[in-house]
Amino acid sequence: MHKEETLVAFDHVASLWSYPGDVSAQGRFENRSPASKALHLSLKRCLDIAASLAALIVLAPLLLLVALIIRLESKGPVLFKQARWGQGCKPIRVYKFRSMYTDRCDPSGVNQTVKDDPRITRMGRIIRRTNIDELPQLLNVLRGEMSLVGPRCHAIGMLAAGVPYEDLVRQYHRRHLLKPGITGLAQMRGLRGPTDRPSKARARIACDLYYVENFSIWLDLKIIIGTIRSELTGGQGF
Repeated sequence: MHKEETLVAFDHVASLWSYPGDVSAQGRFENRSPASKALHLSLKRCLDIAASLAALIVLAPLLLLVALIIRLESKGPVLFKQARWGQGCKPIRVYKFRSMYTDRCDPSGVNQTVKDDPRITRMGRIIRRTNIDELPQLLNVLRGEMSLVGPRCHAIGMLAAGVPYEDLVRQYHRRHLLKPGITGLAQMRGLRGPTDRPSKARARIACDLYYVENFSIWLDLKIIIGTIRSELTGGQGF
């Protein structure tokens, strides 16, 4: 998507989820000049292309090794594909390394992963704990469907505390004003894992909305650095 189309999409989707008299809906990014918006979005895209391409090249041996082990350990495809929300609420197909037994996978994403989930393979536990399972999403970034930084890419129909996210959080879809990211403010702050409690689920969306309303290339860089620091100091998933 060209930068002009991105700006039009941003303004259009913003109008869909802006409510009269709702001050929180008037985000800082939306109020910037068109030139400022275009500059930050262009820099974001340049960073996405350069970083994802470099990462795919450097990590190629690791990606091939992980793919081989997954294939040898259990039957089924190496990659897990799932329909998720993209920018402007447009569905996109997201790639991950398969971490579950093929006959136990949930393509819908409704049945969330829990601790000691029996659906997960031995290799799956390792790549989920180290977040290696997310690396194929670099392909989504390179294709322009995702970004390195942005709101977490949720499965369509995802539940939070047992109800659809849209019902739990009034402004849920405002998080889709920007492209979803491999990492984001919520992940950097350690808000990850099952969304089994309303407070935890709302906290994640609060981070996403703050990011959308205050987006800048500088905030992206801070989140990338913060995510790396968090992972190196013991950040874990399952």
